[in-house]
Amino acid sequence: MTFSRLAAIQMNSQDQIEVNLTHAFELLTEAAQAGCQLAVLPENFACFAPGQQRRTAERFDEIITAVAQWAQTLNMWIVAGSIPCAHRPNGQSVANGRVRSACVLLDPSGDAVARYDKIHLFDVAVQDSIGQYQESATFEAGDEIVTAQTPFGTLGLMVCYDLRFPEQAIALRQQGAEILTAPSAFTYLTGGAHWQLLLRARALDSQCVVIGAGQGGWHGSRQTWGHSAIVDGWGDVLAHITSEHPSVIATEYDALTLQARRIAMPLMTHR
Repeated sequence: MTFSRLAAIQMNSQDQIEVNLTHAFELLTEAAQAGCQLAVLPENFACFAPGQQRRTAERFDEIITAVAQWAQTLNMWIVAGSIPCAHRPNGQSVANGRVRSACVLLDPSGDAVARYDKIHLFDVAVQDSIGQYQESATFEAGDEIVTAQTPFGTLGLMVCYDLRFPEQAIALRQQGAEILTAPSAFTYLTGGAHWQLLLRARALDSQCVVIGAGQGGWHGSRQTWGHSAIVDGWGDVLAHITSEHPSVIATEYDALTLQARRIAMPLMTHR
């Protein structure tokens, strides 16, 4: 498939799972009506509230079942943002009461064809109302990068803070990735400073299209940046949201243009 339409879904998820799922489906429906074959939901799309990770993890299978039904109904590939999950990909329980941040790719048949667990955890001091973020207190880091084949190219799965590590984007490219998906929930301060810069940088590092789907607005005392964007492998911003508000962006992706640029500037050969 040479031309495809890709979408990023921006949300303002709160603590009510059913409400968040309803809103996610509404936005995905909008993307499907715009002709999109792939849509990316943001990090923590099903529930974004402090102290709720374990409760959400208990409903992991239920949430994935809902997304699978959406994929079938809309005839769409869906990157299911990230969802807290109490078991590792091999089925083992996560130790010490923690969970993993799991990103699942579902195809239009509703099958879960890939799962990536966030590798880089956000243990960072930020000068905002939260101050100190420590994802490692709740989450266990993943340990494997993941790519997946689709009709419109090979996807490389990332989540949020992974965007700050160029070696991950490059490793995904070396495994064949053409499109990188990055469900995210950047803080308002770090997002304002670095979000679009990071999307463009990772696109240039890897010569991949990068889809950044973010949370935006207030979630209790936490504020996220939003401003979701889709960037091509030349670093150009193809589509973006200029606010924190829930919305959908869509753009056309041309695989032949991506390949031509890679041939003209063979970065992976020169490494």
